Amino acid sequence: MSPRLRLTPRVQCPRIALLSALPVAALLLAGASRPIAAQPSIRAIDGAPFAATIVAAPAADAVAFVLNTRGVRNIWVTDSTRAGARMVTAFTEDDGQDLTSLAFTADGRTLYFVRGGGPNRAGEIPNPTSDPDGAEQAIWRVRLDGTPAERVTEGSSPTPAPQGADFAFTRRGAIWMATVAGDSTRVTQLFRMRGSGGAMRWSPSGSQLAFVSNRGTHSFVGVYDRAAKSLRWMAPSTDSDNAPVWSPDGTRLAFLRTPYAGQRLGFRATRTAQPWSIHVADVATGQARELFRAAEGRGSAYWAIVADNQLFWTSDDRIVFPWERTGWVHLYSIASSGGEPRELTPGNGEVEFVSLGRDGRHLLYSTNIGDIDRRRVMTVAADGSSAPVATVTTPHIAWQPVESSRGTLHALVSDERMPAHAAALARSGGAAKWQPLAPETMPADFPAASLVAPTAVTLRAADGVESYGQLFLPPNAASGAKRPAVIFLHGGSRRQMLLGWNYGSYYHHAYALNQALALRGYVVLSLNYRSGIGYGLEFREALDQGATGGSEYGDVVAAARWLGARDDVDASRIGLWGGSYGGYLTAMGLTRHPELFKAGVDIHGVHDWNVGIQTFVPDYDLYADPQRTRIAFEASPLAQVKNWRAPVLLIHGDDDRNVRFLETQTLIRELRTQQVPVEQLVFPDEVHGFLRHDSWMRAYEATLDFFARRMR
Repeated sequence: MSPRLRLTPRVQCPRIALLSALPVAALLLAGASRPIAAQPSIRAIDGAPFAATIVAAPAADAVAFVLNTRGVRNIWVTDSTRAGARMVTAFTEDDGQDLTSLAFTADGRTLYFVRGGGPNRAGEIPNPTSDPDGAEQAIWRVRLDGTPAERVTEGSSPTPAPQGADFAFTRRGAIWMATVAGDSTRVTQLFRMRGSGGAMRWSPSGSQLAFVSNRGTHSFVGVYDRAAKSLRWMAPSTDSDNAPVWSPDGTRLAFLRTPYAGQRLGFRATRTAQPWSIHVADVATGQARELFRAAEGRGSAYWAIVADNQLFWTSDDRIVFPWERTGWVHLYSIASSGGEPRELTPGNGEVEFVSLGRDGRHLLYSTNIGDIDRRRVMTVAADGSSAPVATVTTPHIAWQPVESSRGTLHALVSDERMPAHAAALARSGGAAKWQPLAPETMPADFPAASLVAPTAVTLRAADGVESYGQLFLPPNAASGAKRPAVIFLHGGSRRQMLLGWNYGSYYHHAYALNQALALRGYVVLSLNYRSGIGYGLEFREALDQGATGGSEYGDVVAAARWLGARDDVDASRIGLWGGSYGGYLTAMGLTRHPELFKAGVDIHGVHDWNVGIQTFVPDYDLYADPQRTRIAFEASPLAQVKNWRAPVLLIHGDDDRNVRFLETQTLIRELRTQQVPVEQLVFPDEVHGFLRHDSWMRAYEATLDFFARRMR
C-alpha cells in the first residue's frame, strides 16, 4: 500500500537440491489422480540473495551494493585494489535491521550507511525481533582497508561533503554535521529551523549546503553557508519547492515547484493539476526565475521518477527533467538559459532509475520502452544529439544503473530464473552482457533450473479497459488435467509485476511464491490491473479507481473469467492472494463475486477506504464531504461483507505503518459474526513490508498450506 497515488545472464548453480519434506497435502494436485513430484520448498526458491541497492564512488573505481541473504543484510564492495567483490560488513542475524543510504566519501575509501528503519508515528523504530533492548536507526561507516564497520551516530541520510570525510545528516527532522578528524568524529546540529529537513545537496566546493525544509502544507529550498553561518531561502512562496540541484559552477540552484493543491487524499486518479515548474535561483541573492512550466493537460501533474535526483544539471549547462507530456514518463532537457525543452527518450514506455554519467553529458536510465514487461538500461546524450542506446539487447530486467569512476557501467539485474544481483557491463566478441559481481553468493540449493518462465497476457474488462499480466503454468501443464488457479494481486497500487524476478524486495518475495504455486500444480496469473505503473498515464490514473469507485476490481473479474474459460483450469477452484492493495482486491473478490472465488489469502489488506485514507492523512474529515465518504466506503470490501462465504487466511504485522492493524481486526470481527472460516497469522512488531526473512517464509508456508487444504 503506497501513500502515493504515486532485472541476464544466468549464474551457474553448483547444485540443485530438491526438498521432499513437504506436507502430503502440498504434494497432491487437487482433483488429480496421482501426486505430483516433490518440488523445491519456498525457502529454497526464496533463498537467493536479493541485491537491494548499488552506488558508485566519485573515485577509486569503487562500487558498493547490499545483499540481503535470507534476512542477513551485508554490504559488498568492488574496487581497484583487488579482483572480485568482497563483503565489508559482518552482520549475521535475520534481525530486520535494513541497510540503506549508502554514500561514499570523496576519495572512495570510506562508505557511510544507515542501519535500522525510521520511526512510526509514535516515534518507535522497527524492532521485528522484539529485542528487549529495542532498536535504533544509526549511521555507520566502513573503511575499505579492511577495518571493521563501526557505528558513528544516531541519524539518517548521511551526505558526505565533496572533499574530506565530513558529512551532513538528519536526526528527527533536524540537519546535523559530523566533523571527522582521523578516528574522532564530532557531531553538532548544523542550524536550527522550523519544519523537517531533507534532500541535502552540497555545492561543488563544499562551502554551502542546499536542502529542503518541509513545512507540511508547503516547503522551501534553503542554502546554508558554512563559513558565514547564514541561511538563505530561495524565492520562498506558498507552493512546495523540492529537488534542488547545483549548477556546475556552484552559483545557481534549480528546483521543482508544485502549486499548493489543498488536502491530497490519495488513492484516486489525478490526471491534471495546476502545472508544475522548474525555477533557477541565484544563490547569492535568493532570487529566482521560472525556467520551464509544464503545459496544461497531460503532464501538468508532476510524476516523480525513481531516482536520487529529479533534476540533473549537466556539464554542458542543460537541465534534464522528467515529464509526462506524451502520456509516458520521459526525459527532457532544456538549456539553463531557457528555450524549448527537447525530448530525449521517445517511445511507448516509462523511464525510471535515472543517473548522470561521469562525463556529465549523458544520462543512464532504466526503461520498459521496447519491452513493456521488463526493464533494460539505456544511455542518452543530454543535448539530444543522438538516439538512446541500449546497453544489452537480450531479454532481461536491469535497474539502478551507476557508472564507476573509470567509466564501467554497473546495475542490478535479474531474469525469469535468476533473482536480483549486482553486475558489471562486459563485452565478449563484440556483444555486451551483464557479468555478475559475486556469483559465489548463490546458495547451492537455489533451484534456478526448476523455475518456470512466465508469459505475457492481455485481458479486457467488461468496460473495455485492457489490463496485463504474467501467466505461470505448471511444469506438467501438457497433461490435460483441469487444475486449480490462483490470481496474484500486487500492492501499491503504483506497481508493475514483470516477466521475471522483480526489482522491489516485496515483489521479489511475491514472485517466489507465484513460482512455488506453479510448481505445485496451480495455474497462476499475476495481474497488472489498472492504476498500476508501466503502461502510461491513463492506465495509472484510471478513472473511478480506489476510493472513488474501485474500478480496478473489474480487471480482477476479467482475470477470473479468462482463467475459468481455459481448458486447463477448474473454474470452481480459483483463488486470490495479494498484499496491501492486493489484499484489498482479494477481499473485494470474496465480497463482490463469491461465486467466482473458492478461497483467498489477504495480507495486510485495506478493507475500508476511509480508514486507509486516514492512515496517510490523519486530519481527513469523514464528515466534511458525506458523498465522498459514502463512495469511499461503497468501494470497500466491508460495504458488502455480508456476501463473504469463502475461507480466508489473514496475515498482518501489528507495527504496520501503511495499513492499520485495525483493518484486519475489523474484518475478522465481521467474518466471525457470519461464521466465515477465518485463519490468521499475526507478526508482533513487524512492519508492512516484513523486515525479517523468516516472517516472509512463515507467511508463505502458511499460504501454501492454506491453498492446499482449501482449494481441493
